[in-house]
Amino acid sequence: MVGIVLASHGDLAAGVRQTGSMVFGDQENVVVVSLEPSMGPDDFRANLEKAVASLEDQEQVLFLVDLWGGTPFNQTSAFAKGHDTWAIVTGLNLPMLIEAYSARMDATKSAHDIAAHLVSEGRKGVRVLPEGLEPKVAAPKAAAAHAGAIAPGTVLGDGKIDIAAVRIDTRLLHGQVATAWTKQIAPNRIIVVSDGVAHDELRKTMIEQAAPPGVPANVVPISKMVEVAKDPRFGATKAFLLFETPQDLLKCIEGGVDIKKANIGSMAHSVGKVVVTNAIAMGEDDVKTIEKLRELGVEFEARKVPSDASENVDAMLKKAKADLAAQANQ
Repeated sequence: MVGIVLASHGDLAAGVRQTGSMVFGDQENVVVVSLEPSMGPDDFRANLEKAVASLEDQEQVLFLVDLWGGTPFNQTSAFAKGHDTWAIVTGLNLPMLIEAYSARMDATKSAHDIAAHLVSEGRKGVRVLPEGLEPKVAAPKAAAAHAGAIAPGTVLGDGKIDIAAVRIDTRLLHGQVATAWTKQIAPNRIIVVSDGVAHDELRKTMIEQAAPPGVPANVVPISKMVEVAKDPRFGATKAFLLFETPQDLLKCIEGGVDIKKANIGSMAHSVGKVVVTNAIAMGEDDVKTIEKLRELGVEFEARKVPSDASENVDAMLKKAKADLAAQANQ
């Protein structure tokens, strides 16, 4: 696996690494080298050498540095001379780091391969609101040729939507989903299935704006998702479905959508619910709904990010029942 060195003035690199762990999970072979106000170039160089020496693979090293021409870059560039397999990318930001984490999961990719890929990905992470302030980019001619609605009855692909993954998450589309899970699943569309959100223009707009670059997000009511699952025009769609509650997932399946696996990411605590894990709380109806879904053949796992091990769902339900019973007797 390619080793990653994050280098910056002050605590920027350490902060980006910490935030990256919140989104993508803790990562091995990632080290931080910071230039503090009291340090000189030689001090930074010494720490840089120690950091690289701590990596498992010192042949494939990717340096993500904050600023071209700054001391961290200058010292890294000098240190990298003679190491033809190393690569340096400047402009360190969170989207860049997350993309690097994802890319290096492919053991065939070298530091050079990942570096070449990161330049465009880092730039994609820079966006602006209002959207009218975005620089105008001419749409490719090929894309224009396919613009417009697809006629009813048209069959694309095999005529059946590919539901690549399903997740229950109170927060729906957020950092962990837009980055870590989307990179893992590689969908070409994210679909939030919720009657409540579909009729809430503010939440709907915020979700659509939170979509990761290159993967559009749509918000649809449950009835519409049932229609989509039967529409041959979605045969070329690889979808990542997000549900706010297990109850919404059950309604969707009872409507005829074929779903056999689901991930529980988070279920927020509210009055009457009990805390089961640090991200999941359940009430009596949640427990009954999940048990009903399992009876229908749905297999569950519970992970916040792809790198986490799944919680034991049986143990979660057992704890929820016990705590709810104890709560009722208080």
